[in-house]
Amino acid sequence: MLRRVMIALLIVGLAPGLWWQMPRPAPVYEQRVDVRPVPVDPALAQLGPLRLSGVWHLTSPHEWFGGYSALVAVRPGRLLAFSDRGYAIDLPLPGSPAVEPARILTATGDDKALKASRDIEAATYDPRQDEIFLAMEFRNAITRTTPALQGWQMAFPRLMQGWSGNQGPEAMVRLADGRFVVLGERDGGWRDRDSHPALLLAGDPTRGTSEQAFTYDSNGGGRPTDMAQLPDGRVLILQRTLLWPFPPRFSGAIALADPATLQPGGRWRGKVLARLEAPLPVDNFEGLTITPAPGGKVHVWLISDDNMAVTQRTLLWRLELDLADLPAMERPATR
Repeated sequence: MLRRVMIALLIVGLAPGLWWQMPRPAPVYEQRVDVRPVPVDPALAQLGPLRLSGVWHLTSPHEWFGGYSALVAVRPGRLLAFSDRGYAIDLPLPGSPAVEPARILTATGDDKALKASRDIEAATYDPRQDEIFLAMEFRNAITRTTPALQGWQMAFPRLMQGWSGNQGPEAMVRLADGRFVVLGERDGGWRDRDSHPALLLAGDPTRGTSEQAFTYDSNGGGRPTDMAQLPDGRVLILQRTLLWPFPPRFSGAIALADPATLQPGGRWRGKVLARLEAPLPVDNFEGLTITPAPGGKVHVWLISDDNMAVTQRTLLWRLELDLADLPAMERPATR
């Protein structure tokens, strides 16, 4: 959605003759990814209970690079990001002794299809079955595939079909108990910016399961863009706000929510833990995943969608979190 807004503004601002006469360079498919550290003022690194411990700027000449909207950790020491153009990047963790370099590949198997048919906005991993699930915007679908991105099984959850095509499923997590939570981007309009459509699935949607709708309350933190489950069962939800459309500027937030408080038909509210704002190096953060860290802590990784715009960057953030520092949250009484 953000990319379409910026393209429309760009077209308005350029003379039609200049726009159509711009030559398109020949595509490059060089498998090279440059990872450059971005300095951060240590005085700004503490973000609530999270500490920013690393920022990197990713670049590549590859035609398929950029636009990353989803992030998962499937293999130790590596991250797998998916783009809203249907591509993926398999990336070693910065600073790790990687045996294999980064790889840029097609995720959908059809790089000629329309973008609307391969727009990946969220991803989640099932370690028990070794399967990846992808949320597809425009199609309002959920796809199951392998870590090698071989074979596709697609489902179209009934309660998700009414979601706006360009503001559909943006965040998704498979919980440890096998349920799936899916959050939509669309908000409730100027009267209720914090309300977002959401879906609870009892199991794997591609194998058939029951569906229940509810509402996600982003609590003033912007629109949800990704989510992942912590070892204690709660989830972190990445949220994003567009501050100015052209040139684009963004702020973000990380919220905490407890699936134990989720009630079908109810309102599920996130508690904002941290604000992601300038002067920190921020961009359009759309992907989040969690990996183990030394001392019982976790690393929270964020990746930004550069919208293929020269004014934006693909940034990778690493935040450190001690679960003991998280605030307590009210849970329903047990019977």
